[in-house]
Amino acid sequence: MSVKKALIISKTKQSTESLAQLLQTEGYGDTSLTSSSADAKDFIGKEEYDLVLINTPLESETGLELAVYAAKNTSASVVVIVQEQHADQVLDELSKYGVLIISRPINKHLFHHYLLFTDCFRRRILGMAQENDKLKLMVEEVKLVNRAKLLLMQCLSMTEQQAHRYLEKQAMDMRISKIQVAKQVIKTYEN
Repeated sequence: MSVKKALIISKTKQSTESLAQLLQTEGYGDTSLTSSSADAKDFIGKEEYDLVLINTPLESETGLELAVYAAKNTSASVVVIVQEQHADQVLDELSKYGVLIISRPINKHLFHHYLLFTDCFRRRILGMAQENDKLKLMVEEVKLVNRAKLLLMQCLSMTEQQAHRYLEKQAMDMRISKIQVAKQVIKTYEN
């Protein structure tokens, strides 16, 4: 099992260290720490994290804008810790971005389950994103093959079936993929 990476953004050194220790017990062995929203954005731009944990409020802002930024610009689970009296308001504001809200004081048992939930949810989303990427690639490949078949039909007066067979036979004879053959056909016949 690989070491999970977390970014902790918190105003005070004491709370940052406490959260880092808590995350370490949850398997987050690689943590980046900062108190600044600007530094956090730099970290997010340079590293891929499993978890972005924001302990609000930050020094010069609430931290909610940073949570939205992290949710939009990373595949990390984003968790915001707020005072209990603000939890419902922050939940209304951030839930549409997929940000989990935890109220202070933190119950370690519930925190453990929240992190399990966010990790599970993150893996599911990443799996769906990978599947989506595969489907996009397949669609692009079908488009290329169809474009090559159309060119063969137009330029060499082949039927669709003949063009399809030509692409398959060329791929087999040349020991390359049908996509590579399609690209060669397009390069040859498209002006």
